[in-house]
Amino acid sequence: MKRLVALVRKESYQVLRDPAALLITFVLPPILLFLFAFAVSLDVKDVKVGVVLESDGTQARELAASFAATPYLKVTPVRHRNEVESKLVSGELAAIAVIPSDFEARLLEGQGGAAIQIIADASNPNTSTFTAAYLQGAFANWMSSEGMGGSGAAGIQLQQRFWFNAELESRRTLVPGAIAVVMTMIGTLLTALVVSREWERGTMEALLATPATLGEIILSKLLPYFVLGFVATAGCAFLAVQVLGLPMVGSFPALMLISAIFLVPALGQGLLISTVSKNQFMAAQLAVMTGYLPSFLLSGFLFEIQSMPWVIQKITYLIPARYFVSSLQTVFLAGDVWPLFLRDIASMLAVGALFFGITRLKSKRRLD
Repeated sequence: MKRLVALVRKESYQVLRDPAALLITFVLPPILLFLFAFAVSLDVKDVKVGVVLESDGTQARELAASFAATPYLKVTPVRHRNEVESKLVSGELAAIAVIPSDFEARLLEGQGGAAIQIIADASNPNTSTFTAAYLQGAFANWMSSEGMGGSGAAGIQLQQRFWFNAELESRRTLVPGAIAVVMTMIGTLLTALVVSREWERGTMEALLATPATLGEIILSKLLPYFVLGFVATAGCAFLAVQVLGLPMVGSFPALMLISAIFLVPALGQGLLISTVSKNQFMAAQLAVMTGYLPSFLLSGFLFEIQSMPWVIQKITYLIPARYFVSSLQTVFLAGDVWPLFLRDIASMLAVGALFFGITRLKSKRRLD
C-alpha cells in the first residue's frame, strides 16, 4: 500500500507538471462542449435573399412584404434582377425570388399560371434546400391570407432553379471542403512539429550555433512543407475530378494559386505553434485545437457560419480555412470569380502576416 501511494503521488506530480495533460483535461473539453452547443448548428437562420419586384401591383407588393416578414429570411428588395445576380454569384445572397411584371395580369386570368421564380445557390445543398423551403412557406402563407387556398386554385406556378449544383449533390460541396481540411493538416500540424522536434532532440542548440540567421533557419524548414502542400493539393484536385467525378468549372492555375496563398497562413500558424511549444506532443495538441478543429467546424465546410452566434462569426475571420473553403467551392462549382478570389486571397495573406509577425516577436536567437 505504501508503494501504491508513492506511485500515485509521483504520477500526480507528473500530471501537474505537464501542461499538455492539464490542457487536454481542463481546457479541451469545455472548448468542444462550447463549440458543439453553440457554434455547431444545422438550423439556417437569417438567410440573405434578394426579392426582385418587377410588378407595381398591390398583390405583388404584398407578396414581397410577406417574404420580408419571414423571420428566417433577410430580404434585399430590388427592382431588377441584374442588381442581385452578381451578389448571388459572389455568395452574398443565398437565393433570389423574382416576382415578374405580368404577375397580377396572369393571376387574374387564372389560366396558364402566374410564374414566380426562385433561384438558389446550390453550392451548399443544405442551405439551398432550407432557403427554397422558407420562400415556398412564405408564398403559401401569402396565398392562404389572400384566400386562394393553394397554387392550383389561383393558377400560380412556382418555378425553382438551383445554380452551381443543380443535382443538389452534397459531395460536390464536401470534397472541396475536405481538401481544405487536408491542407490544414499538412500545413499546420506538420509544421508545428518541425521546430519543436529540434528542441526535443536537443539539435536546436546546434542550429543556433551556426552562422545561419534565424530567418534562414525558419525558411529552410518551411519550404519543404510548402512544396509538399502544393503537390498534395494537385493530387487532391486530380482525385476529385478524375476519380470522384467532380466537375471543376474553374481553371487549374487559379486553384493552385489560391492553394499556394492558403499555405502562407497555414505554415505561419504551424510555425507559431512550434515556436511557443518546445515538445512535439504539446505542439500536436495545439495544432489540433487551433488548426484542425476550427477548419473542420468553423470554416463553413459543414456548418453554416451565418447560423452561429455573432461572437463565433467574428472568430471565424481569423481562420484561414474559411476563405480557402469559399474559394475552393467557387473554383469547382462556379468558375473563376476573381473579385471573390482576390477578397479571400487578401484575407488569407492578412492572417498569415499576423501569424508570422507574432512568430517573429516570439523568436529569439537565445536558449533561455
